[in-house]
Amino acid sequence: MQYHIIIVVIIWSTVLADSRKIRGISLAYRRFYKEKRSFLCIDGSKIIPFEQVNDDYCDCLDASDEPGTSACTNGRFYCINLGFRPHYIQSSRVNDGICDCCDGSDEYNSRFRCRNTCRDLGQRELVEVEDRMRAVSEGLLLKQQLIKEGANIWQEKQSQLRDLQRVGEQLRAKMEAHRKRERKAEGMLGLLMPQGDDNRKKKGPESLTDFFQELDCNKDGSITVEEVQANVVSRGEEGRGLTEREALDLLGGHRQADLSLFRETLWRSLKSDSGVKMKEDLSAVGGVDQAPNIKAAGDGSADVKKMEEAYDTLQMEIRDLEETLSTDYGADKEFMYLLSLCVELAVYEYTYVLCPFNQVTQKSSAGTVLLGNPVNKRESLCEAVWRPGTGASCLMSVLLRII
Repeated sequence: MQYHIIIVVIIWSTVLADSRKIRGISLAYRRFYKEKRSFLCIDGSKIIPFEQVNDDYCDCLDASDEPGTSACTNGRFYCINLGFRPHYIQSSRVNDGICDCCDGSDEYNSRFRCRNTCRDLGQRELVEVEDRMRAVSEGLLLKQQLIKEGANIWQEKQSQLRDLQRVGEQLRAKMEAHRKRERKAEGMLGLLMPQGDDNRKKKGPESLTDFFQELDCNKDGSITVEEVQANVVSRGEEGRGLTEREALDLLGGHRQADLSLFRETLWRSLKSDSGVKMKEDLSAVGGVDQAPNIKAAGDGSADVKKMEEAYDTLQMEIRDLEETLSTDYGADKEFMYLLSLCVELAVYEYTYVLCPFNQVTQKSSAGTVLLGNPVNKRESLCEAVWRPGTGASCLMSVLLRII
């Protein structure tokens, strides 16, 4: 019986000794503290007898021999804190009468008895973590909704831009056609309108090139049947105008002639005096009525002017859309929903109106002051109004500050 008691005492003493020696050690470092004859300081600076570990005397420079006491000024004590977060404390706080570990393990040899509060702290932190996770989940859901809404707005703006560009191309083509007709009408008016001595040479055209340029009313480098009818008359019958068939025959059966074809056809007829000649008074010969041509030219100019105004307005809308689409709305366009959103913030007697992608104004009894227009200035909202920074993250910080 006595023999069994002695064995139990020896085993209990060994357990207590082992417990004393490994106190203050995390599981990651426990492999360095296996029971053996000697102990190697973790920094490798010294080998000491294992009995000197946790003997309340600092032997190692790195304090690794005293993890469970306050002997070393640079030592650390590991709080297991089962049920909560484990952490290290300075070894100087071990057995100082203050409970630093929630499990009270740092006051194992103190006259103060620490209550284990790890479970309560763990449950409290669990509630906080769940609240944060719930907020994150709601935030991610909201972000997905904003990304979807931003993508829809982005596609809508791109569709509007494509439509405006298509209309712009059509309008530009119409303007070019009207301008061409206007130049042609002005060329015809140049022959039909009476001209003074300053505008008309007293001496008629003499060379081949002079005749060609005189007949080429719209200066497009070619002569048409209509231009021949407007400029050439019959020598007989008091300057009778030519029919379309006669003008077509003079051009060799072609409705349009360049300089080389003119040389071989109409030019020969004019030089040989074979029944046709150039008009001497283009405003009076043949009784040509000028009013329809003048009215047509005037109407053409008015139409072109209206088209140019509409085209300029259209180009302004296209530039605004291109500028809108070139703005940074975040990696997934999640901030595009702010494009038409404005937020108000009251500070004392001032009211600040923040339109994130438009402008920021300050309202008071004295009036409204424009503080910034970052989109037009090609700078970020933060640089223009609040504080340095760029991109969507800065914008979000501004919005959170206001909201």
